[in-house]
Amino acid sequence: MARYKKFDYTQTELIPIPFDEQILEGSFEYTLDYLIENRIDMTVFDHKYRNDITGAPAYDPRIMLKIILYCYSKGIYSSREIEYFCRTNIIVKALSANTMPHFTSIAEFVSSMKEEIYPVFLNILMVCSEMDLIGGDMFALDGCKFSSNASKEWSGTFSNLQKKKEKIEKIVEKMIQEQVKLDNSSELDVIKKSKEMQSRIQKLEKKAEKIEHFLATESPKMKSRSRRGEKQSNITDNESAKMKTSRGMVQGFNGLSVVDSKHQVVVYPEAFGSGPEGEFLKGMVRKTKVMLKQDLINTVFTADTNYFSERNLKYLANHNVRAVIPDTQYRQRDSRYDTANRHKPPKKKQFGIADFTFIPEKNVYICKNNQEVRYRYDHEIRGIKYGKYICRPSACGPCSYRSQCLKTDKVRYRTLQKPLHEENRNYCSEMKDFIDSKEGRDLYGNRLGIVEPVFGNIRACKRLDRFTLRGKKKCNIQWVLMNIIHNIGKIQVYGSGLS
Repeated sequence: MARYKKFDYTQTELIPIPFDEQILEGSFEYTLDYLIENRIDMTVFDHKYRNDITGAPAYDPRIMLKIILYCYSKGIYSSREIEYFCRTNIIVKALSANTMPHFTSIAEFVSSMKEEIYPVFLNILMVCSEMDLIGGDMFALDGCKFSSNASKEWSGTFSNLQKKKEKIEKIVEKMIQEQVKLDNSSELDVIKKSKEMQSRIQKLEKKAEKIEHFLATESPKMKSRSRRGEKQSNITDNESAKMKTSRGMVQGFNGLSVVDSKHQVVVYPEAFGSGPEGEFLKGMVRKTKVMLKQDLINTVFTADTNYFSERNLKYLANHNVRAVIPDTQYRQRDSRYDTANRHKPPKKKQFGIADFTFIPEKNVYICKNNQEVRYRYDHEIRGIKYGKYICRPSACGPCSYRSQCLKTDKVRYRTLQKPLHEENRNYCSEMKDFIDSKEGRDLYGNRLGIVEPVFGNIRACKRLDRFTLRGKKKCNIQWVLMNIIHNIGKIQVYGSGLS
């Protein structure tokens, strides 16, 4: 019968380890070490330290950045876990020259990189440019939503939060009354129950005080001019937002990235505390120009349907950027999707604005039943101005065309929206015509292969499923760090000759 030498994975041994021999050429840690030591200007961190005469020596920013970027690349985001890796992982020990910072120093370094993060990102981007990894012909913009270090249960409008506070106070009042009855008893079980109830009362009172303090010190957040009403605030992190994702509702931030088409290099990232992405297109395009230090004239800029609006398309056209942004109905006009809804019941055909007769002299529409649909006011939807026309409920009630004109029986009257175009030019209509062409379909088909692999790498390979910090600035630091790691990975793959 065969016999084998015994082994034990739980044993430990003290052995000499040359740190410089652990970082192998061609690996991610080798690329990271080379870039930080040779290509990143670390003097941007010097202004943070005032210990040249007095005070203890600080941890070198190069060492801290190596530790954080390497651990982030392995899906380790907790500062306590990073500290543990500094003490136990050979590669981290080799990168940091056996430096073992406390987890509070690690957390402080990450959260304080507000001014230094983009200079570091720019240095990495310059290396990508020198290696000819950036084509500059086509860019794709998209966002990836992550939950943050805040609970969506603490979200709501100010009126909702006030109601929640009043509800908690009523519960506390009832519990106090019940506790008074229990206090009169001498039984041990009842006394124990009374103490547990007292602990619950204190927790609820702290929640009510927390809501009261928030309502007294903060102001309601209002929606953008294209929408009316109050946005939901969050007591824990008021800069975050409640967002709808494929995984349900999350309280967090939306990480946006502009990605070059040649090798999927990120040219500009930023995180925002808002679910709707379309309003950020102008800023992302403008900051991309600054980051690349060049205009995007005659380049192709593609994004998904969230960015389709008259305002965005006009902005790109005025800056000579060729936009490829489809509307939400573009698939329904594509013959390739004709059979997509073959198993669904046919929709009821409803009268459109073309079925109404417009009278310019009176500025009214006439319906099939010879009733007037009168102008009421102007408003804006997705950057397009519309004139709203409304018919009288008394005219729509007994109308014989009611089933064909109104969406449901519960709708009391018909409304029409007339687009009000400036400069006699409809940018949305022009984009719809272009998207329906073969060239437009082919160009937009490239978007998926440009930007989605970046988010797949960050979310799946680097295991970023949530931000661990709070506040827009701090979560933005984490988002930029992840995009830096993505770009370093590109340099690792295509930069075998780094020296």
